[in-house]
Amino acid sequence: MEKELVKYAIEAAKNSYSPYSNFRVGAALLTESNKLYLGCNIENGAYGPSNCAERTAFFKAISDGEKRFKAIAIVGGKDGNFTDECFPCGVCRQVMAEFCDKDFKIILGNKNLEYKVYTFGELLPHSFELGE
Repeated sequence: MEKELVKYAIEAAKNSYSPYSNFRVGAALLTESNKLYLGCNIENGAYGPSNCAERTAFFKAISDGEKRFKAIAIVGGKDGNFTDECFPCGVCRQVMAEFCDKDFKIILGNKNLEYKVYTFGELLPHSFELGE
């Protein structure tokens, strides 16, 4: 499953709109119902309206009514050269905190389809959560 998600993330990165940084990012999000949502980063000259690949995938899924997730694969690199791990930013981690359990899988891949798997709990052990 992990290697397939990395392949989809690489495909998603091809749609990246990143004329300012030339840093392409792709994400492949798998829901609990086994639906797949792809996302890419979308930059804007004003910078603030830019959106990360991870949030693009999450927002597409959520707008379709999905709110339970299994895993996300992420690739990223300058000029589409996916050689190093590309960790989600703090804003993306906070969006994940809203919808993902601590055991949610975050798969960081590269162009050789090698990957490392982290849990959400490992990447954001003390996330902000609203009290009930």
